[in-house]
Amino acid sequence: MTWNWEIPGWPHLDWDSDQLRQAEERFLLNSGMLAGTVQHLEPGERQQLTVEAMSLEALTTSEIEGETLDRASVQSSIRRQLGLGGDSGRAKPAEQGIAEMIVDVYRTFAVSLTEETLFAWHRMVTLGRTDLRDIGRYRSTLAAMQIVSGPAHSPGVHFEAPPSGRVPGEMARFLKWFNRTAPEGPEPLPALTRAGVAHFYFESIHPFEDGNGRIGRAISEKALAQSARQPTLTALAATILLRRKEYYQALQAANRSLEITPWLRWFAGIVVEAQNRTQARVLFLLDKAKLLDRLRGMLNPRQEKALLRMLREGPEGFSGGLSAGNYMRITGASSATATRDLADLVAKGAVIRRGQLRHARYELSIGLRPVQRVTVGEDGSIL
Repeated sequence: MTWNWEIPGWPHLDWDSDQLRQAEERFLLNSGMLAGTVQHLEPGERQQLTVEAMSLEALTTSEIEGETLDRASVQSSIRRQLGLGGDSGRAKPAEQGIAEMIVDVYRTFAVSLTEETLFAWHRMVTLGRTDLRDIGRYRSTLAAMQIVSGPAHSPGVHFEAPPSGRVPGEMARFLKWFNRTAPEGPEPLPALTRAGVAHFYFESIHPFEDGNGRIGRAISEKALAQSARQPTLTALAATILLRRKEYYQALQAANRSLEITPWLRWFAGIVVEAQNRTQARVLFLLDKAKLLDRLRGMLNPRQEKALLRMLREGPEGFSGGLSAGNYMRITGASSATATRDLADLVAKGAVIRRGQLRHARYELSIGLRPVQRVTVGEDGSIL
């Protein structure tokens, strides 16, 4: 079987720019709209958005690789990294390491990508690991680097990366390409194209013993931020996680060819969808601030606790709506008290009731914004 890096002409990848033009325009438009909307947030809300977005990225980029991290620990680590305080308890290595990388991507998005940066990121994402031979350097083992699945006696090989002896040279070419194609470089590429090619190119080399997926997605975030000329805070990893099976299928389908237009169309749709997700969260924060300001001093402690719990679910709302039973579990209220409290929340316009009696469910009165799937068609249209 021939892999892309074995094909004559590698690493010169091909794609149809016309099929990406509408998505590129939408990315730039969304970037401007998002920046403008964020300006309407109060400083505290802007800070909250930054911490939440970075925490979501850290959690979901790890979950894509099958690693579940503690949300509170990750968020606290990010707050400390940003100098915003945080829980004094020491985070576990995995949470601390991914938080450090996400913050570093956020802070240094504008500078060139170097080997030293990649090695530092690798040390961060493998913090506390004792099972790896090569940490903070490219893989050196002579064994083939393969992506496999299935039973150990008969695994299916989805991809085999270049042998370790080729990695330093391949990565030198990759870094040169990435920096030359930056917005201020001599050969600039459009935002989505560059970010998508960068991710695919890096994953094709698979330079590290582990952590390639997380670092590859960080490189895409860096590319997008450089094109937007500011940290993007897009929910890229969160959106990829929702489409994880497709993500791996799209990468696998592209790794036997140098023509990668289908991969770039898939990736472009994911980025635009991720922008929509972030925009929905910003608008939700604005609505949340208005709601809490209007209800200030009008709620009892139980109602306030339940409302804040519902708001914590974000723009897509409390799954299935809040029931009287949920309310009792959250607040410790009796059945009769829960009934009175919920009726009062409806009367004050904090929540809306759907259904009757034991089927009644309560939703926030502010508009929820479920984000729709975005795809880029073969004709370049955004669906």
